[in-house]
Amino acid sequence: MSSATGRRVVVTGATGNVGTSVVRLLSEDADTGSVRGLARRIPGWSPPRTEWSAVDLSSERAPLAEEFEGADAVVHLAWAFQPTHDPATTWRTNVLGSIRVFEAVAAARVPVLVHASSVGAYSPGPKDRAVDESWPTHGWPDAAYCREKAYLERALDTFERDHPEVRVVRMRPAFLFKRESASEQRRIFGGRFLPGPALRPELLPFLPDVPGLRVQALHTDDAARAYLLALRHEVRGAFNLAAEPPLDARVLSEMLGLRTVRLPRPAARSAIAAAWGLHLLPASPHLFDAVLRLPLMDCARAHTELGWRPERTATEALRELLEGLRHGDGADTEPLRGRKVG
Repeated sequence: MSSATGRRVVVTGATGNVGTSVVRLLSEDADTGSVRGLARRIPGWSPPRTEWSAVDLSSERAPLAEEFEGADAVVHLAWAFQPTHDPATTWRTNVLGSIRVFEAVAAARVPVLVHASSVGAYSPGPKDRAVDESWPTHGWPDAAYCREKAYLERALDTFERDHPEVRVVRMRPAFLFKRESASEQRRIFGGRFLPGPALRPELLPFLPDVPGLRVQALHTDDAARAYLLALRHEVRGAFNLAAEPPLDARVLSEMLGLRTVRLPRPAARSAIAAAWGLHLLPASPHLFDAVLRLPLMDCARAHTELGWRPERTATEALRELLEGLRHGDGADTEPLRGRKVG
């Protein structure tokens, strides 16, 4: 459903890693008439046919139904990764805020909802074969990120039952990287005081090889194209999104030219737990536990039903992120603003 002047799309979390890519593609799309980006802070960035609203999803008074009024689709991307030491705060934004988004979509009679789920919603799975979208989505309960993503899968099950008139699409991407997200991801996972220039392969004596540490990745712009295709096609349900190859110690050692040294899981987890406990590392040991158990995803459904294939490999996406980390790259939005440390 789109108006004579083009589709009207509202994007929550429009200034983050995925949001900036989705908004840019929508602003360039001939079938999109206007884009309304929702974020806690209005950015200096102003792409064509885009207007902004300052909205905090953690607030019960956020006027979401008013913001969604007249929209042909809502793309829900907003997410807070921190503070990892205060899961009640992230729960208010991520879970309660998302439920408010779903309720507002129904209240404003928006016909399409595209929700950013994640590989993190999946229950533990295999690392030697890929699973499709029917794999259970109960997450890893100790990790707040996975717990929240999995809870929202159940909330959407109920929403779809109660509102069959809304076409709901759930995107489940792998780890998403682009150069402009480097500063944000350094702060989220490595801490604001981790010096980007130090992240150079030649400065590392070796690459730790932790058993089970095998994950998938994707360039953020490739993920954004899948969101756009989900608006164009009359599809419903979940779509896995990832690029080849899966990233493990062997692939990374070849990419970075480093030798690997086997590091037992308990030793790696103990180091992460100690740094997290001292507030030196934002990424929690519970998230590390979850990453070790994430399944590899089969993306055949996105290939066949959306006509989507990534244009960059997983190693190209990671290499771009590493370049951005070294140079303190970012974008003209508060979450992505570049900051050099060191």
